[in-house]
Amino acid sequence: MVDPAIAADAVLVLPSAGPDPIPWEDALAAILGYACARRPLRFRSPGVPEGRWVRVPAYPWSRFDAAGPSTGPDGDVLLGEGLHGRLARDAWTDVHDALARVGSRVDETVLRAAGRPLWALPAEEFSVLDEPGTVGWLLRGIGAAAGAHPGHVLAALHHRHPALVPHLTRTTRRALLPHLEEGDSGVEAVVRRELVANAGAFAALETAVAETTGDAAPTRLRCHDILLWLATTLRWAHALQAGAGVGVT
Repeated sequence: MVDPAIAADAVLVLPSAGPDPIPWEDALAAILGYACARRPLRFRSPGVPEGRWVRVPAYPWSRFDAAGPSTGPDGDVLLGEGLHGRLARDAWTDVHDALARVGSRVDETVLRAAGRPLWALPAEEFSVLDEPGTVGWLLRGIGAAAGAHPGHVLAALHHRHPALVPHLTRTTRRALLPHLEEGDSGVEAVVRRELVANAGAFAALETAVAETTGDAAPTRLRCHDILLWLATTLRWAHALQAGAGVGVT
């Protein structure tokens, strides 16, 4: 259960998402909205040629966050598609090849982390002064080798290693870049700092999201990603409204 003191008083200070602190209850409601919001879609079929309205998930929670573990390389690509949309045949091959290409570096990253999640790693792991061989250096190399569809690749890798490999898109990466500090190995350092600075609030978010949705338990790394994406793509208000009526069990 979530500590009532967290729910009542905590805020998240996420400079990458904007200048204003985010009340903890708003952060929870936004993630729950991401999980449960629906949108109308006009659907036509041979049996109903005139068409009818149906309500479909507004966000890819069910296709990605609530999806089971990958069953192999093909399954990894499908998970990437679940979050970022279908790929053409040549793009599918590009993502498949990129996942194979970064496989050894991902294994090195897991070995270097030694079972620790990204937010528990020391700051030195994300400093250029301690390169090469650090987690930050390895993650930067994974991003550089991710090919023409890095969002799909990083989505698959995050689903495989949800506490260690951040999921980044062009939009969220741009939001993180202005917050780099001298010596940072990459934007992953910014993500780590924000997770560390808001450790209690994110720990409570992990618990509350898992308890309320019942179908997925995203790590605080994924919670950060969802909050940042909603804030930087102007979807915050919609997700917040959709999740405001969902109570914590």
